[in-house]
Amino acid sequence: MHRTISTATSTATLALVVLALAASAGACKDTSAPQPALRSAPVAPSNGPGPTPTASSGSGAVAGDAGSGAEYIPAENKQGAGRWKDTGVYVDGKPVAFLNFGELPVTLKPVWVTDKVSETKRPGSEDLGWRWAHQRFYRFDQYLTALGIDLHKVKEVHVYGPRLSESIIASGKDMLSPQAAGFMFRFGGNIFGKAIPLTPYEFGNGKGPDKLSGVMVYIDKQPPTMTADGLELDGVPQKGVPYFGEPLRGGVRVYLDDRFAMLIKRQDLKPAMAVTAPDGELQWKLADVLKAAGVDTSHVVELWAVRDELRQERYSAADLATLTFEASSQAHGGVMLGGGHPVLVAIPGMPAAPAAAAPGGPPALVSASVIALHTKAVRPDQLAVVLPDDL
Repeated sequence: MHRTISTATSTATLALVVLALAASAGACKDTSAPQPALRSAPVAPSNGPGPTPTASSGSGAVAGDAGSGAEYIPAENKQGAGRWKDTGVYVDGKPVAFLNFGELPVTLKPVWVTDKVSETKRPGSEDLGWRWAHQRFYRFDQYLTALGIDLHKVKEVHVYGPRLSESIIASGKDMLSPQAAGFMFRFGGNIFGKAIPLTPYEFGNGKGPDKLSGVMVYIDKQPPTMTADGLELDGVPQKGVPYFGEPLRGGVRVYLDDRFAMLIKRQDLKPAMAVTAPDGELQWKLADVLKAAGVDTSHVVELWAVRDELRQERYSAADLATLTFEASSQAHGGVMLGGGHPVLVAIPGMPAAPAAAAPGGPPALVSASVIALHTKAVRPDQLAVVLPDDL
């Protein structure tokens, strides 16, 4: 799926607009926007993934374009800058989420900001060469609250920049102040790409990096301190995640009620738990893998397959008992779900759902880069709505 966007508004100017809107309009989305409808439909047969994710999809599961002929390299095997490829959110050193559009809590609503974007000017016309568009931002305080974090208990929030010495450090008091309404983030491609922070003037420690590589929240643990070279904890330089180590990256993330529950990695799957599928690939029962990882599914009412940063298929609680998955290299870092009765989501502004599987053809497989479990059904108004300005 190819998406492009260009913008001509500077961060400084946009910050003023955001603060004004945040003070007057709050963080509610336009409820007049069209809502996606659910419909039962079969999934196209496939021996490989669905729409190929791009390197900018932010899922952390793909390295390069699968259609380019380049050799696929799992993200977990990357070194150097790849350490922070997946933007994790950690509370006292424990991973609780990853900051990607397709992994945002369903209860989180965007702040809509009117932004000036470039537009092609036709030769000889009176076109302005720009237009007004709606840009979606998200408030950090509302994001953390949606993850179940009590801001009144927070000591500090560290939002890592490209270099740790550029990190934003906000105290718990900062996060509860009126200025916190302007402490936000957006995604580079609106509904995909890396998260980009927006910091109010003199908020927290006054830093304002143009990129975001990690979010650390400290409640019970002592926060590291900022130095000229980065961050230190008890005099020890911190290169990874304090109290955790190397940041998690790669694999397929599983969420339970919008909180990170486990990571499925091919090298960690036990062949003894697998069977050989008709296509010759190893196949695991999803429920068995979740149980082995200690994920409580006893109250789960539905499961969602996420790919291309959107919730694409929904499964019932009954499906969870029979769902299987393959994690071959053809899944490009994701998994291929088999079995169950997926319900496809009709998303306004996006291509139509795949065609039905041919009678007697191979069993349909569903590609997923993220799996989301919920103990309460996700309402249609909680699903992402893709607007023309997002594309």
